[in-house]
Amino acid sequence: MIFIVGGAGYIGSHVNKFLSKKGYKTLILDNLSKGHEEFVKWGEFIKGDLKDKRLLDKIFKEYNITTVMHFAALTDVRESIKDPGSYYRNNVKNTLNLLDAMQKNNINRFIFSSTCAVYGDPIETPITEDHPCNPISPYGRSKLMIEKILEDYSNAYDFNYVSLRYFNAAGADPQTEIGEWHEPETHLIPIILDVAIGKRENVQIFGTDYPTPNGTCIRDYIHVMDLADAHYKALKLLEEDKSEIFNLGNGDGFSVKEIIETCREVTGEEIPTIESDRRPGDPPILIGSSKKAKRILRWEPEFSDIKDIIETAWEWHQKLNNEII
Repeated sequence: MIFIVGGAGYIGSHVNKFLSKKGYKTLILDNLSKGHEEFVKWGEFIKGDLKDKRLLDKIFKEYNITTVMHFAALTDVRESIKDPGSYYRNNVKNTLNLLDAMQKNNINRFIFSSTCAVYGDPIETPITEDHPCNPISPYGRSKLMIEKILEDYSNAYDFNYVSLRYFNAAGADPQTEIGEWHEPETHLIPIILDVAIGKRENVQIFGTDYPTPNGTCIRDYIHVMDLADAHYKALKLLEEDKSEIFNLGNGDGFSVKEIIETCREVTGEEIPTIESDRRPGDPPILIGSSKKAKRILRWEPEFSDIKDIIETAWEWHQKLNNEII
């Protein structure tokens, strides 16, 4: 059985669907502070928090868990700068609770939801896994701290892990059973689609003076189902008792203005914009090299076209806003 912590959230729920369709039994733990119980359509669900050490011990004793996938985290860069304490408590301290419970119950396979934010301002692009890690936000630092903890655990104990550094997760389940749904929404593509559907008046562009061709930030977008496939392949790697770190991205960069323009093309809507000052914690360019994941995991993104990614997001966004889930 695969234990998916944070499996009612955006990425965790898509991984749960993917693994369930592959025949895996899954157990989902989520405190529903950010996730949605409606998204747990596969496997068994327990509402609970990583702060609850007794609950974790009980779960590991009652269920035949072979691998833990950890998605539960606070992820807003701006929020982490304003309130770093909550990020270190939630992301780092709670992960230690999970790892300690695993050790206590002799479970030694772990897949970690990490982030390209561990790199900070890149020295060169595309970014490879051996690029220096100098995160510029408490969010990025909290994820890097966990990666260091995992490395130490792997060196000291019978413990193997795969850390997956996502670039910008985007898109939705092509069958529109689940998708991206944050409250409040902080991600660019769903914010743009909110404007297209009439929930917002405009899209704020934070910074138009970056050292990029059109002055706006450039990001590497990866479809959420391609991320799910990478987690499935990471499971296979752990069966060989190996620990690794992988970037997950498409290797292409798109600026904020390019994403807005593609959303206009997909939705047929005007999508007004307003320009604002830069936000702290935003590197100008983040583009990842996934050559290592392709070589070792034999992972190949299915959704490599940004228009295809946005089309799945748009289909889900319309369903989310026009139906009761």
